[in-house]
Amino acid sequence: MSATNRTFTMIKPDAVANGHIGAILNHINKAGFRIVAMKLTRLSVAEASEFYGVHSERSFFGELVEYMTSGPIVAAILEKDNAVADFRTVIGATDPAKADEGTIRRLYAQSIAANAVHGSDSDENAAIEGAFFFSGREQF
Repeated sequence: MSATNRTFTMIKPDAVANGHIGAILNHINKAGFRIVAMKLTRLSVAEASEFYGVHSERSFFGELVEYMTSGPIVAAILEKDNAVADFRTVIGATDPAKADEGTIRRLYAQSIAANAVHGSDSDENAAIEGAFFFSGREQF
């Protein structure tokens, strides 16, 4: 399949610490996504700063980097037709209080900042973010 049928996700430190990895992966599978690459890892300050560099001028950047380096994360590349848009629907709004019932963030997020999962916002960013975590030989 082409890159446009892939998206990137990250189960964030809050969801990992709260034991939600299995439930979130099950939710992803039930939504029809195929996991083509996945790893449990921990971001360094330098890696988190690079990954979230687009936000470096924003007031919350330091807190974001601190949060994303506070514990392990699960990085994954998912495959499905219309992957980016469909996954954004599956995860729900950034604010879990505003997320639709049954979405990952409504079910597992703690707050806007600790919102359980990241999902790429475009096909281009999905490719960039997936390549940040995975080499070509790690994707199936």
